[in-house]
Amino acid sequence: MTAKILDGNALSAKLRESLRHRAAELTAQGCQPGLAVILVGENPASQVYVRNKIKACETVGVHSEKYEFPADTPPEKVLKKIAALNADPKIHGILVQLPLPPQFDEDEVLEAISAEKDVDGFHAENVGLLAQGNPRFISCTPYGVMEMLSAEGISLRGKEAVVVGRSNIVGKPMTLLLIAASATVTVCHSQTRDLAFHTRRADVLVAAVGKPKMITGDMVKPGAVVIDVGINRLPDGKLCGDVDFESAKEVASLITPVPGGVGPMTITMLLANTIESADRAAGK
Repeated sequence: MTAKILDGNALSAKLRESLRHRAAELTAQGCQPGLAVILVGENPASQVYVRNKIKACETVGVHSEKYEFPADTPPEKVLKKIAALNADPKIHGILVQLPLPPQFDEDEVLEAISAEKDVDGFHAENVGLLAQGNPRFISCTPYGVMEMLSAEGISLRGKEAVVVGRSNIVGKPMTLLLIAASATVTVCHSQTRDLAFHTRRADVLVAAVGKPKMITGDMVKPGAVVIDVGINRLPDGKLCGDVDFESAKEVASLITPVPGGVGPMTITMLLANTIESADRAAGK
């Protein structure tokens, strides 16, 4: 058996067309969705991510503003900019690209963003709403994963789901979404004993740890759905995920590639959250 590839690029293109229509309707009503992106420092990966987000905004008709600060910028200056954006009616979403330089308290910066404009879904208020099953904004990567599963018609009710990774950005919100979909969820991490024991039980396996090719084919249950959230750069410059794609695809029924899997969906769901925020601002 060779797994079917879950094409994130194709699904993203389909969803973005729908988002483009929604953005056009709001713009015609005088409420063009607006996203502000803050970048501090010269991290090459962060610069690429920000560039891709700005480009994606252009493709669906979302107004975007980018604010760049040198790596040695005092935190107070960035917090002042966030406060100004919170009060700006043209801006419906605010995103601070992580990681931040060491002089910053990331939690303080994320909490400074208005919960109503936190389109990344990282604010404590939004995390709490997600935990209660009444989300305002869903963290973009887990949101994208759920959209991919939905597009394939995969029912999670009663399924065994295993999430490898417990980060605030992916692992924890992913777990909450799977629970809300009535899956039985196991969370694994760096202290888990016998990781393969757990992964081999998974009907749906989500890998989000940032370790190249950590999940091999012999760790996958035959017929499982494998979602690879990891993006790692190998010494030869090539990108790979947390899953050893070549061995896992011979065991799984469905699998996401890296690149071209979850990555495009993350940005698409950022656009969806921004447009949803503009919808609310317009009184819908």
